[in-house]
Amino acid sequence: MINDIKQDAQERMQKSLESLQGAFAKIRTGRAHPSILDSVMVSYYGSDTPLRQIANVTVEDSRTLALSVFDKGMIQAVEKAIMTSDLGLNPATSGTTIRVPMPALTEETRKGFTKQARSEAENARVAVRNIRRDALAQLKDLVKEKEISEDEERRAADDVQKLTDKFVGEIEKALEAKETDLMAV
Repeated sequence: MINDIKQDAQERMQKSLESLQGAFAKIRTGRAHPSILDSVMVSYYGSDTPLRQIANVTVEDSRTLALSVFDKGMIQAVEKAIMTSDLGLNPATSGTTIRVPMPALTEETRKGFTKQARSEAENARVAVRNIRRDALAQLKDLVKEKEISEDEERRAADDVQKLTDKFVGEIEKALEAKETDLMAV
């Protein structure tokens, strides 16, 4: 029972960390990376479809993404979807290839993205702490139902706290790496 609670808490904390890494991937740095376009949805014959299902996204050079659209009739729709996304990118079409140059980040933009990264990291820390709170509440319920002793509860609570500290540390490392990446000129 105690192991199930700890296992569940660990899995949920891991998902929070993965969610944070996904959020960090959407915060663009000065370099081109295909995951920047993961959030772009294209109207494909009346239904919103992820860009990755309509086009192949590759890195042409350090500041340019190249898209080759599978259905040539969708080139205009893909270009429009990238322009209307909140990423601030301006695609340029040349024949059947769409090139998306990454604008250089200004100091102000870098600070804004750093602030966004810190906010995402704080949300992840809050999620991890909420998971800890839930696990501790489950342990207290087991003590009330006399299924475990108070000593077992205290040991399990220490383990849950160690788990929380571990994941908060990993969140800090991820944030530090993202800030370094954002501030690199």
